[in-house]
Amino acid sequence: MESWSALALIFASFFTSALTASAGIGGGLALLALMGYLVPVAAIIPIHGVVQLGSNVGRSVVLRHHIAWGCLAAFLAGAIPGGWIGGQAVGALPDTVLKAALGGFILVLTWVSLPRLAAISLPGFTLTGMITTFLTMLFGATGPLNAVVLSKTFPERLGFQATTAAVMSLQHLVKTLAFGLAGFAFAPWAPLIALMVLTGLAGTWVGTNVLRRTPEKRFRLIFRICLTLLALDLFRQGVAGMAHG
Repeated sequence: MESWSALALIFASFFTSALTASAGIGGGLALLALMGYLVPVAAIIPIHGVVQLGSNVGRSVVLRHHIAWGCLAAFLAGAIPGGWIGGQAVGALPDTVLKAALGGFILVLTWVSLPRLAAISLPGFTLTGMITTFLTMLFGATGPLNAVVLSKTFPERLGFQATTAAVMSLQHLVKTLAFGLAGFAFAPWAPLIALMVLTGLAGTWVGTNVLRRTPEKRFRLIFRICLTLLALDLFRQGVAGMAHG
């Protein structure tokens, strides 16, 4: 990589982590989009996964007292087989179709009242872990899908943010291990990854302080707006890709 590209990613890691910590969503997809311009295609999803692992672990540690640990264990039970199945299916499903379907699904969950999601059971978390980990192996970022499901479960922003961060940490860990076992060489990228993780942790600290001072209603409104914009963009990318394909 060119040195200016590496610097751009290092600074972007700070701002995207701050965005996720303060608004609840958006940073992971924004970083993934930027990496699409600066990182070789084969390395985008593995590197993105490691960087997001560091960012989410940092957010989990800061908000650890608000994590719903039972939900986290149930999610992990589904994430492990989901990661394995997704690893076998990489490249088998059209990326454009997945993006369009995911964007539409997120829009429905964001704006349509679905009472059954308000108290999702532990088996529901296991199923969510399996589906979203499978999907993240295919195109990298399923943070919006996890976030919209968890937002229906946790009525208070700190519990929602803490559990989402812990869930995403597990998911990115499973993904990183899966790519490592599949033979991806992380070592040449280690210096860039380390610097992006460090700036990401700094961004998480800044964003978490903003989150603590944000009123609940304002946080929920900002979260829904960000989620809607991301879902619309995913849908747009999917439909445009299918039209050109």
